[in-house]
Amino acid sequence: MPNLKEVRIRIASVKSTQQITSAMKMVAASKLRKAQNAILKMRPYAAKLKDILQNLSASLDSGDTNLYSQKRSVEKVLLVVITSNRGLCGAFNTNILRTATQRMQNEFPKQLQSGTISVLTIGRKATEFFTKRQVNVHSSHDYIFDTLSYENVSAIASSVMDAFAKKEFDRVDIVYNQFKNAVVQRVVVEQFLPIEAPVENAAASKSNNDFIFLPSKEEIVEDLIPKSLKIQFYKSILDSYASEHGARMTAMHQATDNAGDLIKELNLAYNKARQAAITKEILEIVSGAEALKNQ
Repeated sequence: MPNLKEVRIRIASVKSTQQITSAMKMVAASKLRKAQNAILKMRPYAAKLKDILQNLSASLDSGDTNLYSQKRSVEKVLLVVITSNRGLCGAFNTNILRTATQRMQNEFPKQLQSGTISVLTIGRKATEFFTKRQVNVHSSHDYIFDTLSYENVSAIASSVMDAFAKKEFDRVDIVYNQFKNAVVQRVVVEQFLPIEAPVENAAASKSNNDFIFLPSKEEIVEDLIPKSLKIQFYKSILDSYASEHGARMTAMHQATDNAGDLIKELNLAYNKARQAAITKEILEIVSGAEALKNQ
């Protein structure tokens, strides 16, 4: 039977932990609301812009200048891995890191073996994970979630696009958590560069290729395609940011409930121990009284 003092200390410790997890749950819920509104407003715009981007890219002739649609032999690969800066969010980071590792091993084994695969990490957990392994970390941007804005994300996207245009990489993929709701986050791997051709049926193909370009096609390519790519990159980070707070809120909710269950078990153990102590004292008193009678 456990000591009464030990049980009391344990109960106080679990109650303190429950208060912390409950507070963290409320903070995550508050941040989630703002992050969720941001990604839900961004998605329709990003989806439509992506359709325009793919259709415009597909409509270009082979002689047109379209650096971001050039398909080359995949020798050098860049994986953009988006995690969080902090833990306590369930399997959020673990799933991303596992998927990124499997992607390297299954899709790009030759590049991994030859050392021509690199990672660009966004989030301290990804940076810490890959720096401990024999993977080339191209750059790290752990600060981005401290001041998350389109301008800051756009600078990172521009550096990735410039590296692709200069043929430093032949393919760029993004690995991130796509936000569904506070409980569900889905790991997604998207090809960022080169731009994928749209999947079209015959009727859509006929209508999508009938473009009138104002201003000229060259000006549109020069302005719209880079802007659209930056929006897609920004959308991926917003998705991950909302997913992080959803995962943390769910994890802290479960931790708070588990702490409550543990407190109930400890209170039961405490009451049993106290009752056993009282029973023992009564037995000692009765035994002493009986011994006095027999003298």
